[in-house]
Amino acid sequence: MDQVRIGEKLVSLTRIRLVVEQAMALRAEGLSQAEVSSRLGVDRTLISRLESVGEIRVGHRVALIGFPVANKAAVEQLAAQRGVDFVWVMTDAERRAFADSLSGAALIDNILAMAARVREFDAVVLLASDRRIRLMESLLDRSTVVPIILGEAPLDRDVQVDVAGLEQVLLTLRSSEA
Repeated sequence: MDQVRIGEKLVSLTRIRLVVEQAMALRAEGLSQAEVSSRLGVDRTLISRLESVGEIRVGHRVALIGFPVANKAAVEQLAAQRGVDFVWVMTDAERRAFADSLSGAALIDNILAMAARVREFDAVVLLASDRRIRLMESLLDRSTVVPIILGEAPLDRDVQVDVAGLEQVLLTLRSSEA
């Protein structure tokens, strides 16, 4: 649904996305918040708040979690090359076998323990469905999560990860450390 009714207003989600994308592109080009707000006809504080909402805290420790990943070996190899500190990548079959191997309580305990473990990282790259990413963002510090959506839930097949795109994310996280 592209439009949302809020009281008497009809709001276009596409228009909002376009303005946000334009604002971030202009900021990435080096324009100030004031210049962007003037160019787009919005308040400067909106630009500042958008940046705050989307800001990902980066640092020295990076975790990578992904499922269901078709090119698991390539993703793991890239993670090793780029110095990712914690990697947990599964195919759909591995994910299902993992879930089936545990009772409901044990599975929940395992997921909560994993969330507690990855909360210690400065950045957590998540390769998953839209729903799984929202769930993990609620369990983790949202500012540490770097979401890469593999598709809409439910994902019932392995998904090919764009390794070049993932490499850019990892390089950006690592270059932010300096």
